[in-house]
Amino acid sequence: MVNERESVTAKICAFVRAWHSNRARQKIYDDYLAYDMLGKEEYDSIYELISSGLDGSLSLQREDTEQVISEYFAPIPLSRIHFNESRLMDFARENGKIQYVICGAGSDTFAFRNDNEDIEVFEIDHPDTQRYKLEKIRELEWNIPDNVHYVPVDFERERMCGKLMEAGFDPEKKTFFSILGVTYYLALDVFTDTLRQMAELSALGSVAVFDYPVKTGEFPRRVAKLEQITESMGEVMRGGYDYNEVSRALYSLGFQIDTYMPPEKVQKKYFDGRQDGLRAFENVSLISATYTAGYDYE
Repeated sequence: MVNERESVTAKICAFVRAWHSNRARQKIYDDYLAYDMLGKEEYDSIYELISSGLDGSLSLQREDTEQVISEYFAPIPLSRIHFNESRLMDFARENGKIQYVICGAGSDTFAFRNDNEDIEVFEIDHPDTQRYKLEKIRELEWNIPDNVHYVPVDFERERMCGKLMEAGFDPEKKTFFSILGVTYYLALDVFTDTLRQMAELSALGSVAVFDYPVKTGEFPRRVAKLEQITESMGEVMRGGYDYNEVSRALYSLGFQIDTYMPPEKVQKKYFDGRQDGLRAFENVSLISATYTAGYDYE
C-alpha cells in the first residue's frame, strides 16, 4: 500500500503546481488543471499542513507560509516540469507519432492538457496511487482521451517493461521517458536499474529526462533545511550524484546526454529577473539523454 508519506509528497507537488498557476504573475509553468485535480479541500489541507510546519509545531501567518512555499517547495517541481515538457514538445515536433511514458505520474495533468493526438501517453504509478487518481478523474467527470493508458506497477514486485507491453506499448516507436523527483532518495545503482529498463524498451532516438541532486561537500543552508523537511515526512535524501557518475551510467546503457542544465543554468533559464523571490535550488541539475546505441542485457 502507498503510505502516508508518499501520498503527502505527491500532493505537495500537485499543490505547488496549483498554487503557482493561481497566484504567480510570471509563470514558470502553468498547470491550469492542477487545482481541479487536487480539489479545494486537499489544496487547503496541504496549505494548512505547510503553515503548521508539517508537524503541527508552527502556526505561520500567510506571508510566512507563502515564503516557505516559494523558498523550499516550489522551485524544483516548477523548473523540472517546464524543462521536461518543453523537451517533450520539441521531441514530438521532430518525430511525429511518439510515446510518452511518465514514471511516477502522481497527479500529473498532461494527459488532459495535451492537444497533440500523435503523443501516446502511458502513466506508470503504484496501483493504489493510480486508483486514487482515477477516482478523482471520475469525480471531475473528465473524459480520458483514447491515447492515454494507465499502467499500475508495484515496483517492489514487478518490472515496468512487462506491464507497459501489456498496456500496448510499442518498443519499435520512439519514446520519451520522464522520471522526475525520484533520484533524491535512491542510490545511483538503484536508479540505474530504472534507466536500464528504459533502455530495454527504447527504440533508437528515444529520450529519457530526469532531475537529480548534485553531490556536494557541504550543503548550503536551504538544501540542508529541505533535507530536514523531507526527512520529517519519512524520506531520507541520499546525498546526490556526481555528474561523471551519471554520465558514465547513461553511456553504459547506450544513452548520450543531449541537454545538461546544472544549477546555474537552471537559475538563468527559469528564475533570473523574477520579482517574487523564487530561485533555483543550489544543488539540482536537469538532464535529457538520447538513446543512441543498443546494449547487450544478457
